[in-house]
Amino acid sequence: MADGVIRVLLADDHHLVRTGFRVILETEDDLAVVGEAADGEQAVRMAASLRPDVVLMDVEMPGVDGLAATRRIVAAGGGGPAVLILTTFDRDDYLFAALEAGASGFLLKNGTPEALIDAVRVLARGDALLAPEITRRVIATFARPGGATRTSGERLTALTPREHEVLVALARGATNAEIAAAMHLGEATVKTHVSRVLTKLGLRDRTQAVVFAYEHGVVTPGG
Repeated sequence: MADGVIRVLLADDHHLVRTGFRVILETEDDLAVVGEAADGEQAVRMAASLRPDVVLMDVEMPGVDGLAATRRIVAAGGGGPAVLILTTFDRDDYLFAALEAGASGFLLKNGTPEALIDAVRVLARGDALLAPEITRRVIATFARPGGATRTSGERLTALTPREHEVLVALARGATNAEIAAAMHLGEATVKTHVSRVLTKLGLRDRTQAVVFAYEHGVVTPGG
């Protein structure tokens, strides 16, 4: 983020939708829309050239769709942007495909402007975000008690007590700022702990950490 301003790229094949997102985001002093893409191919090119902090990605677009574009943006690496999937379709196949593609967040377009603004800020901080109803579906689908393997259980024992505490907080949906406040740590220290947790467990992102924690009984639904 340059000068504290979050740079956002919009990718949607409907001009009116992009215009609406631009109007919503640019009411905030810390958000700036740096480009608009009408399909996935444009989104991939513009993500590389404009280097935004966050990409708002539609799923169904002509040519290269949003899921394929997300895979390519994430695979490019190099500290690229976080991808927030936005769709009108409340479908599990889109949700899980988006998570597998490496998206950091997933929201439905029928949400509020405030939810969209908050989501962009959350992703720009390096956190992940799923709407509450989507989180419940992820847990219900992936959290299978007793499904832990011996190898993954050994990875869990590699965590220090503090890292285990951070994993519990991640599984409960806490942001880095919330973890820092609860543990009386600096956010930079929390980021380091989160990175170590993901590395030791062989996980890509915070969403996978949530699934891992429920699968291995680190936390339980309602616990």
